[in-house]
Amino acid sequence: MQNLVRSLGFIACMFASAEDFLQSPRLNDMACVIADVQMPGMSGVELQSHLLSRGCRTPIIFITAFHDDAIRARAMQAGAVCFLHKPVDGKTLVECLDKALNRHVA
Repeated sequence: MQNLVRSLGFIACMFASAEDFLQSPRLNDMACVIADVQMPGMSGVELQSHLLSRGCRTPIIFITAFHDDAIRARAMQAGAVCFLHKPVDGKTLVECLDKALNRHVA
């Protein structure tokens, strides 16, 4: 995923966990977040809630290996741009990134 994002000309930063991301000095520089729903510690949806509570409106693309309509609905209602299932198709991810970045600029 990181290589795909970089191949599109973007800077991509990887984090071991949501907590590591939240402690990053680059947190406010992110144009888009791609997060797994299931992560050690804080889940992707919990990360989304945390960012929203801090007033951060960075677009989020979720990726998951687990089909859960309730989690998908919660994430999308809270403003997620896309909710993708693994394995993620590169073309679909590019479309989601375009949507996220265009929404963020507008």
